[in-house]
Amino acid sequence: MKVNWDEEVCTHSANCVKSLPQVFKVEGGKFVIDPSAASEDEVRAVVAKCPSGALTVQED
Repeated sequence: MKVNWDEEVCTHSANCVKSLPQVFKVEGGKFVIDPSAASEDEVRAVVAKCPSGALTVQED
């Protein structure tokens, strides 16, 4: 599973970072996504709750 982020759509509500900080984080000023740091169900749930729709799941 891969999670895509559309920077131009993102409203920076930080729901993803607050919900799964081990998956969605800012490191060195860049947004980093590590979907392997949580279960697929957890990641999918946070992606589904993204208010702007900037996060999407791409199947491998």
